Parts: sequence; structure tokens; C-alpha cells
Amino acid sequence: MKFLPISLLILALATATTFAYDPSPLQDFCVAINDPKVFVNGKFCKDPKQVTADDFLFKGFRYPGNTANPLGSKVTPAFVDQFAGLNTLGISMARIDFAPGGLNPPHTHPRGTEILVVTEGTLLVGFVTSNQLNNTFFTKVLYKGDVFVFPIGLIHFQLNIGKTPALAFAALSSQNPGLITIANAVFGSKPPISADVLTKAFQVDKKVVDYLQAQFWYDNN
Repeated sequence: MKFLPISLLILALATATTFAYDPSPLQDFCVAINDPKVFVNGKFCKDPKQVTADDFLFKGFRYPGNTANPLGSKVTPAFVDQFAGLNTLGISMARIDFAPGGLNPPHTHPRGTEILVVTEGTLLVGFVTSNQLNNTFFTKVLYKGDVFVFPIGLIHFQLNIGKTPALAFAALSSQNPGLITIANAVFGSKPPISADVLTKAFQVDKKVVDYLQAQFWYDNN
């Protein structure tokens, strides 16, 4: 049996790492345009001759988000769908407003690591590792000026434990990091996941599953 040279193995690993995140751009920029007739992995590029400075400006963070909702929080994303100038650049941001006691519920970004900075208030944050690391829970209380990172793909949350509104900004390592809110996905899917599956997975009575699936699962994005 022949074995690959170590140099080829290293090259293969390096190549796999290279393609683990958004691909590198092949030009200075690629401002996104939407073409409803064609679907591609990403966005088409606007003609560079038609690009203006406004394509690289996002004004959505100027005003607080409306936290008058069941979660007491509001996420304002600046992903490629909202901010066309991000296309192919491999980054994005979000503003997160919290009422006192407000929660950005457990969720995951399947395509991006998140780094969060608190600019006002006090947040309890945390993330849970994969099964491989026995679902270890890492948590911390963050104060104004603190920064915390949530590794790519791991379930995480932020809770305002202060008596005043809180504000945080997140940067993510993808132009389109994706979002899966755990409760919404499991109990609010359309069509619903079979109660037989959920009762066995969560080891609860079917009445509990029926009750949870009957709730309105609010999306704070």
C-alpha cells in the first residue's frame, strides 16, 4: 500500500482550510445586485463603472431597534442582503438592542464566527460546544467595553441582566453568516417536525410538544 507524501497531506489540509469560509475576492469589490431569474452561490456583481460611494455605506445602525416584543430584543443585521457592498468581502455586522431583561435567544450562525462588543449595559452571554467536547457550556457576564467571541456554528445567546437598556454590536466572519434560532427551528418549523420525533428526542410527554408547537415563535431579526 502506498502512502501520500507528507507535503501533499499538508497541501490538502491547507486547501480544506482555505475553502472553509467565504472565498477570497478576485477583484477590488463586487457590489451585489439581485437577479430573480438566476440563483448562484452568493450574489452577482454590479458593473464597477456604476458603483458609487453609497454602495459602501449602511445607515441601519443609526437608530435603536424596537425591543417592544416578546423577547425584549431587536437584531438589526448588516449582511449582504441589507448591505450590498459587503459582497465577496467575507464580513458582516449586526446591531443588537436589548430592553431590561431582553434576550437574544439561543441560536447559531452556520457560516460565521461572531465577535461581540458591549457598548451599553450588562449582558450575560454564553455558548455550548459540540457533542465532541461533551456540550461544555462557556458563559461570562460582559460590561461596557467587553468583547466576547462565539466560535462558528456553536449555539450561543445574550441576555440583558441589567436594569437599563443594553446595546451591543457584533461582527461576523461571513457576508452571509446565516441564522438558526433553536426554538423556532425545532418547534416552529413548517411543516412541523413529527411529535414522535420530538417526544423521543426531548424525553417529554406529547402534550408538552403539542403545546410548544402551538406557540408563536417570534423572530427578533
